[in-house]
Amino acid sequence: MATDRALRPFWLHQGAEYMFGLVLVAQGLQSPSPLVPSLAGGLVLLNAAMVDGPFGAFRVVPRRVHRWFDVAVIAVLVVAALLPVSIDNTSRAVMLAIGAVYAFVWWNSSFATRVASTGPNDRSEAVGRVAGRLAGTAVRAARKRRAG
Repeated sequence: MATDRALRPFWLHQGAEYMFGLVLVAQGLQSPSPLVPSLAGGLVLLNAAMVDGPFGAFRVVPRRVHRWFDVAVIAVLVVAALLPVSIDNTSRAVMLAIGAVYAFVWWNSSFATRVASTGPNDRSEAVGRVAGRLAGTAVRAARKRRAG
C-alpha cells in the first residue's frame, strides 16, 4: 500500500503503546473506581507485548495482524470511556484522549517488517569488523610488549 504520508518506524509505535498502557494503569490506580482504566491499560500493554516487534515480549502476533488489533483496542478504549459504568470523569477524559492519540499514532505508523541488510553496504557489519580488527591488534601489541 503506497502512501505519501511520512510513516514512523514501528519501534516508535510500540514504545508509544507501552506508554499509553502505563498511563492508563496509573490513572486507574489514582481513580476512585480503578477497574475499567486499569483493565484498559492492561489490554493496551498486552497488545504491545504480543506483537512481533523490537520491544515485543512474546512476539506471537505478526505486525499485519497487530495493525487490526490496534483498531479493536482503540475502539474498546473509546466505547469503555463512553459507557454508563462507574468511571470518574477524569478517567473518561484520559481514556478518550489516549484513544485519540493512539489513533493518530496508528495512522502515522509503518507496520512493514524491516528486511535485514546483509549486502556489501551493511555499514554496521563493516564498523564491527574494523572495531574487531583494532581490538585484536591492540591485544596482540599488549601481549608482545609484556612478553618481550
